[in-house]
Amino acid sequence: MTVRTVDADLAPASLRRVLAAFPTGVTALAAVVDGVPVGMAANSFTSVSLDPPLVSVCVAATSQTWPQLRRAARIGVSVLSHEQEAVSRRLAARGVDRFAGLSWRATDDDAVLFDDVSAWFDCSVEREIRAGDHDIVLLNVHRLGTDVRTPPLVFHGSRYRRLAG
Repeated sequence: MTVRTVDADLAPASLRRVLAAFPTGVTALAAVVDGVPVGMAANSFTSVSLDPPLVSVCVAATSQTWPQLRRAARIGVSVLSHEQEAVSRRLAARGVDRFAGLSWRATDDDAVLFDDVSAWFDCSVEREIRAGDHDIVLLNVHRLGTDVRTPPLVFHGSRYRRLAG
């Protein structure tokens, strides 16, 4: 097979369109900060290291939520289930109470975890690395869990999708 190099249009819209071909899971990052739940949706979550246990998420440098959330001692990362598209949309919305009508719980360390998710992680911020128009956030994993019977929500082609059973 011959690999061909092709000049590409690297405009943000073109890059976004091509990256949409890669399916990702959808996560909710949340914590109680100053007595109030704060959260956001993210689909750039990935495993980094098994020993020590590290995961990462990329957050837009322009995020208005991340500066609040980063102050938390612990942050919950919930891998949303195939039935939680509304949770993702709510956490991505602006100018609304993002937690209204959502089912969640806070840990003793104020990490917020949503109910009925595919998996969850109780984390703390290890390090932030500026990378272009985003920050790569490395998170230490302190506790975790999963429900293997609950399929995850998938984002692909700029749409929410479900895995075929």
